Amino acid sequence: MKNRILIVDDSFYMRTMLKNMLTDAGYEVVGEAANGQQALEMALATKPDLITLDVILPDNTGLDVLKGIRQEQPEVKVVMCSAVGQEVIVNEALESGATAYIVKPFSEEKVLEIVGSALQETGSEQE
Repeated sequence: MKNRILIVDDSFYMRTMLKNMLTDAGYEVVGEAANGQQALEMALATKPDLITLDVILPDNTGLDVLKGIRQEQPEVKVVMCSAVGQEVIVNEALESGATAYIVKPFSEEKVLEIVGSALQETGSEQE
């Protein structure tokens, strides 16, 4: 069974780039959300194993979305992806339940390494 991933980013380019990286690596991208409201709705509808989540979204912050996801689906892994690499925001994201934090611009290797290790922590990865 493929791991299911939801991509949340307000940038169409970034969503497309992440989708291509993850799909090429064998993951199933179950949806793409451009804002926080869509992200919360799609997370409930698609029940992903992992969510890539931008910190800066047009309708609210990724940290708020993260907290909303944590309330509804505490078991889902969330990897924050943002150009904002300030330590205070990174720490707040991790304290709020993010599994990992990737600072843009990032390499495909880095994304796949972090997503892979985040999913391995669940113990649900099947060969």
